[in-house]
Amino acid sequence: MTPHILLINPNSSLATSDMMLAIAQKAAAGKLDVIVVTADRSPSMIVTPEQLTASAAQVVELGMAHGRDCAGIIVSAFGDPGLAELRRKVSVPVVGICEASMIEASQGGRRFAVATSTPDLAEAIDQRAHDLGLGHLYTGVRCTAGDPLALAADAGLLAEALAGAVEECIELDGAEAIIIGGGPLGQAAEALRTRFGRPVLGPIPCAVERALDLFDQAGTMPKAI
Repeated sequence: MTPHILLINPNSSLATSDMMLAIAQKAAAGKLDVIVVTADRSPSMIVTPEQLTASAAQVVELGMAHGRDCAGIIVSAFGDPGLAELRRKVSVPVVGICEASMIEASQGGRRFAVATSTPDLAEAIDQRAHDLGLGHLYTGVRCTAGDPLALAADAGLLAEALAGAVEECIELDGAEAIIIGGGPLGQAAEALRTRFGRPVLGPIPCAVERALDLFDQAGTMPKAI
């Protein structure tokens, strides 16, 4: 099989998987192929802590079933479900989109925030920042109003709602970099990337870039065929 990165979508939406794959392939810029696999035991979009926790088991299963021949694995849900366990069970690098984007956002000691559409996951997002030792740079989460699933169904409305949350991160919290917090929000992140005078980061490109950096650091970058 051609050397590739395996991207796991812990949400069960195939349309979301297609969107994530397109973003990841663009970020990989021909350096490595990306293949996506999709969970089938989760809701179409994970929006609660219980759903996030429940999704971890299948993330590990998919990583072990499909990850033997890959160069690395990306877990593409913002709470990084199953990340630590999957790392213990496979021999290739495993990157979470939340972890990768927070590391990128904090570069140079930048104060960073997260803008998202899933307020029920705010505590889990907060915890990730502290688990990564970045709590001193983290200014918090700003959330859109309204039902996350309804927003996700309208790309334009979602982008505008997230733009408002980004503005709050900048104006109220003094964030110097803002992450759009969610794999299913990847398309909105792309739309907002150059809209503000401060970096607005999509977590999927951050994860791809981190995976490629890990290959370079280890001297194990596969050659695409």
